Amino acid sequence: MESNPEDIRAQLTAAGAVGVLAVEPFDGAAARVKFAPESAAALFQVFRDALGFTHLSTVGGIDWVTRYEVFYLLWSDATKRYVILSADLDAKTPHIETASPTWPSANWHEREAWELVGIHFDHHPDLRHLLMPDGYQFHPLQRAFKLHEPEELEVKVRHV
Repeated sequence: MESNPEDIRAQLTAAGAVGVLAVEPFDGAAARVKFAPESAAALFQVFRDALGFTHLSTVGGIDWVTRYEVFYLLWSDATKRYVILSADLDAKTPHIETASPTWPSANWHEREAWELVGIHFDHHPDLRHLLMPDGYQFHPLQRAFKLHEPEELEVKVRHV
């Protein structure tokens, strides 16, 4: 499907979406929408309810050193196209509202982004380790992450 950012921009305007910073072309998607993190919850509702993006395929995060970026890949069954939502987060305290109430599939994706990159998802229903052991304090996909010798780590083991 061809990129069509003007169509997405018009739909967002008609739906009264707030916090949209830019709507850009993106190969393989209808558009890439950059938004202000504080408008996340309201914007998620607009994309699901007004624009018909009923499926969240992925949530991911990137550590750009001076800032973090969180991105969401949404799919619309009605129009058979993807849209990418993207927000820049503060490097010192990267956090954003969870998308879990809007798209339940966000749950594990957000847990993975928190665990590996260090982005905190406010009001997440179950923000706990998914891949790393309980008590693991590091975020392996952060640029500042350094490999540690096993004796330097204090990892708490959960006994089942």
